[in-house]
Amino acid sequence: MRIPACSAACLSLAVLLVGVSAADNERPSAALNTEVRQITSGPNHHFFGYIGHVRTIPWNRGGRYILSLRTSFQDRMPKPGEAADIVLLDAQQNYAPRVVDRTRAWNFQQGTMFYWNPQAPETQFFFNDRDPETHEVFCVLFDISKGKGGERVAEYRFKDSPIGNSGMAQRGGWFLGLNYGRLARLRSVTGYPGARDWTLGGKIHPEDDGIFKVNSATKEKQLLVSFKQLAAAVREKRPDVAEKELFINHTLWSRDDGRIFFFVRGDWGQKDGKHLDIPFTMKADGSELRPLARHIGGHPEWESDRTLIGAAGKDQVLFDVEKQDISGKLGTPTIFPSPGGDVALSPNGTWLVNGHSEQGKNYLTFLRRADGAWTRTAAFERGAYTTGDLRIDPAPCWDRDGSRLLVGAAAQDGSRQLFIVTLKTAAKP
Repeated sequence: MRIPACSAACLSLAVLLVGVSAADNERPSAALNTEVRQITSGPNHHFFGYIGHVRTIPWNRGGRYILSLRTSFQDRMPKPGEAADIVLLDAQQNYAPRVVDRTRAWNFQQGTMFYWNPQAPETQFFFNDRDPETHEVFCVLFDISKGKGGERVAEYRFKDSPIGNSGMAQRGGWFLGLNYGRLARLRSVTGYPGARDWTLGGKIHPEDDGIFKVNSATKEKQLLVSFKQLAAAVREKRPDVAEKELFINHTLWSRDDGRIFFFVRGDWGQKDGKHLDIPFTMKADGSELRPLARHIGGHPEWESDRTLIGAAGKDQVLFDVEKQDISGKLGTPTIFPSPGGDVALSPNGTWLVNGHSEQGKNYLTFLRRADGAWTRTAAFERGAYTTGDLRIDPAPCWDRDGSRLLVGAAAQDGSRQLFIVTLKTAAKP
């Protein structure tokens, strides 16, 4: 099914008609369906970026504005210093875009790491930028209520270690920082091409780079864990770490902000199975650093302060990081054919969405945790961007009350656009 170009009308995606019971939950629920509306249009391309896990929500608190990036191209990575527009899509004006700033630190998979400030979610959001002369990356706090059209109220610049935001604390007050120049070298899909990397010059496991933590009020910065420490932590099981330049992906705060999950990776492009990919957790102060007892897929999500949602074989599972063991399952392999896909838990924990890809198309599956009822959307087109640095992933992002999602897809004209998926629950007879 192709999703049509932008229009005011919504496209209803009905599901197969059958009820859900404890004995029969392998088929979608008749009481659930989804409705899809395309809210942006070409010729420019619009996208949000990161998966909606750890309460990464595109909507501001009141629901009027949705954050988006806008570019004139989608067929290549951005060149060093090439900017994308930061726009607000106004729900009260049929999602008309308004440019409020620009960023030179972005990519197609993670955008610019947008995050509405949990301490002022109506008007303030974070994003990454870089200095056009030094190419040093930094984080920005922007307030849409300031000045005539909004303004930057804080910039977090660190000359010795120019980092960008890699994960906001879900309750606010702190963000984690990574070296996006190093990422551009070692895994370009998550980096900013041409960004300054202070670890160049043979620093395989630098002591002055790793995961940073920044106080968003005082701008105080600390290095929570270094690559040298991480190499030492995996050396016993992976002695070949001595030959691998390490990088970090997916720094995720738990729901109470007490723990941090992340991947330590190396030699990602190798096809011989020798690449390194180890999931870790630590306390938010950097203590209790330890690798998980097992790998639980490439896109975990925090379910609570101690439990992760991930994949184990064909199952979508809950993993207890204290017991280092699987503590439960969600759905079935029929419901979630790709449990390692892009998963996101609704802000109130009621719904889990799993985005997976098949034959060049993306699908979203919704599971209501209370009773196991579920439904799945029709296909979202990925166009030509199914693999590599430019791919269009499912990347579902919840709104604040858990009733809608924002997703990106290829529109009928081939441009990259944004769509809202609304969950519909049938009224009781």
